Amino acid sequence: MWVEAEHGDAGAERDAELDGYIVTAGLTFLFGGKKEQAVPPPPPPNDSDGDGVYDDSDKCSDTPKGVTVDSSGCPLDSDGDGVLDYLDKCPGTPAGVKVDSSGCPPDSDGDGVYDDSDKCPDTPEGVTVNSSGCPLDSDGDGVYDYLDKCPGTPKGATVNSKGCWALTGVVLFDFDSSNIKPEAYPLLDEVVSILKKNPKIKREIQGHTDSKGAEKYNQELSERRAKAVERYLEKKGIDPSQLTSKGYGESQPVASNATKEGRQENRRVELKRAQ
Repeated sequence: MWVEAEHGDAGAERDAELDGYIVTAGLTFLFGGKKEQAVPPPPPPNDSDGDGVYDDSDKCSDTPKGVTVDSSGCPLDSDGDGVLDYLDKCPGTPAGVKVDSSGCPPDSDGDGVYDDSDKCPDTPEGVTVNSSGCPLDSDGDGVYDYLDKCPGTPKGATVNSKGCWALTGVVLFDFDSSNIKPEAYPLLDEVVSILKKNPKIKREIQGHTDSKGAEKYNQELSERRAKAVERYLEKKGIDPSQLTSKGYGESQPVASNATKEGRQENRRVELKRAQ
C-alpha cells in the first residue's frame, strides 16, 4: 500500500521513509464456536484375577487371590505331581509317585509312612513303626515288638516264633528221657556265652512237653528236663544265682498238638526272664 503525502515537504519525507515497504492487514475468523477435543488413550488390559497376568494371556483366569503363578497365569506345581502348590499338602513328592487329591502319596496301612517308602506296607493298625514303615524290634531278635512275648532277649539268643529265648534247632533229649543229647551241647554252650556276657541277667529255665501221655507224667518229665539244663549251665561256670528251673508240662503249648510238627514245637526248653 502506498501512502501519499498530504502536506508538502513533511508528506514527502514520510513517503521517502515508507518507500519500498508493503503493508498488509488480515482478519481470522473462528467457525463453529467449539474447541477441538483430545482423543482419550485406550483403557489398560484387564487382569480379572489380579495375578499380574492380563486376561488375554492368562491360561488360568480364575486363580485365587495371592497365589503365585507362572508366566501363563497358572498356579505353580513345583513337584509335578498334578496338584497345584497352594493345594498340595505334601510338597516335594518324588517324580513318578502317585498321589491323592491333596498331593500326598497313599499310605495303605495308615502307619504314617507313605507306600513308596514303606518297606512293610501291611503293618497292622496301631503298631509303632520306624522310618522305613516296619514295626519295631527293640531287642533285635527278629520278632517284632508287637508279636514278641519275651521282650528284652539278650543279643545273640536263639528265639522261637514268639520271640522267647528257646533251645531250638536240635533235639535236646531222646524220647521219654531227661538226658541231654551230645549234639545239643553247642547250643547250650551258646547260652553259657551269652549269660557270661550278661552276668546281671537272671533266667528261669522252663521245661515244656506235648500232650502225648499222662498229664502228671508230662509235668514230671518237664521238671527233670529243665533241671538237667540248669545243671549243665552251672557246670560250665554260670553262677547259680542267675538260674532257676521249673517244669510246665503240657500246660503252655505254642502250637497245635494235633500235628507232628506242632507237638515237636511244644517239646521245648525256654529261658524266660526270672520274676
